[in-house]
Amino acid sequence: MVTLSTLRNGLTILTDYMPSAETVSLGVWVGVGTRDEAAEQNGIAHVLEHMAFKGTLSLSAREIAEKIEDVGGHLNAYTTREHTAYYAKVLATDTPLAVSLLADILQNSVFDAEELGRERAVILQEIGQAMDTPDDIIFDQFQEIAYPDQPLGRPVLGRAEIVESITREQLFAYLKRHYHPKNMIVAAAGKVDHAAFEALVSAAFGAMGGVEGGAGVEALPSLARYIGGSHIEARELEQSHLVLGFPTVSANDPDYYALSVYSTILGGGMSSRLFQEVREKRGLVYSVYSFASTYRDTGVMGIYAGTGPDELAKLLPVIADEIQRLPDTLTAPEIARAHAQLRAGTLMARESTSARVEALAQNFLTYGRTVEVSEVLERLAAVSPDDIRRLGGSFITAKPTLALLGPQATLDPMALFTARLSRAAA
Repeated sequence: MVTLSTLRNGLTILTDYMPSAETVSLGVWVGVGTRDEAAEQNGIAHVLEHMAFKGTLSLSAREIAEKIEDVGGHLNAYTTREHTAYYAKVLATDTPLAVSLLADILQNSVFDAEELGRERAVILQEIGQAMDTPDDIIFDQFQEIAYPDQPLGRPVLGRAEIVESITREQLFAYLKRHYHPKNMIVAAAGKVDHAAFEALVSAAFGAMGGVEGGAGVEALPSLARYIGGSHIEARELEQSHLVLGFPTVSANDPDYYALSVYSTILGGGMSSRLFQEVREKRGLVYSVYSFASTYRDTGVMGIYAGTGPDELAKLLPVIADEIQRLPDTLTAPEIARAHAQLRAGTLMARESTSARVEALAQNFLTYGRTVEVSEVLERLAAVSPDDIRRLGGSFITAKPTLALLGPQATLDPMALFTARLSRAAA
């Protein structure tokens, strides 16, 4: 059962009571991420997330870690392009401790200069590790080509030269600007009583003030603009790593659920078209799958594949053929199979306190309301073959984005793909 309340300072509190649980997953979700950064501060949201754990007015970084682990719980955080989250999982009896620690790190962090210097080095190592991981960095390259010269196209980890220059004064300013109650949600799922949880949160966050005058956060410029194009980076690797995608609907669009069904049919599992045609039938890849990344005002539908350099020229035409074929060759069994996969995934996630609190917070940040699982299942079930065909047809004529990382190719992958897709469409 989901319950919502709001403190006088504007802080939203959400709980999802699970009577059979013995644990509570809880956290603070902030409606700010990479796309809220100015170009010269790319990475500051991620640096702030790291520094929140590095000491407060009353606790050192080590004491924070020991307090949560003394009770067998864990405490962590992550940054995305639109949100930042600080979360914990504990036994139900230790919920007060988790709330107090989250409140402390978000209101009383000191951003000690020496700690900042050490953590910069850690983050630079994290950036370096991502750069050394082809099937990781290729997604950042894809995002940058899809949304060039825009906050949505910049890496979540930030750029090394900027991270090296971020100061504690900039962190305090960023915190003051974005971390205010009206831009935050405190949520919990598991063995949690809403009234008791609200009392804990009120005591811990009730005195938290907003930005000047109580106004909301001033948004950075305009909506995201999908541009598209290609980026090829030669590296001495065993495989070529490819991400190919197209503009699509936002998380708020009525076709969001049709996109989920389409992506599942195209490349959502071992029975999907791409897996069967590209891997099982032709043996061109070890890994291939499709994905949908949606934001508040835009989205991309993409395909990842890792293949040998000799197979690349064969792979791209096959992908083009499958994208072209799908709208006209949909079958009732594969639509039913996609519906079953998505329904099962939705219901299986209901058994996890972590998944439920994540969905609870993310839905409220995205839609401004809670979304019952019954609504999700109804909207998935309502997706028709015509919805899938219409959405799939839009990708055939859309401008693609292609990012390729690996051995130097003697071909032009974008030209090869678009020529095949155009020929197939004709």
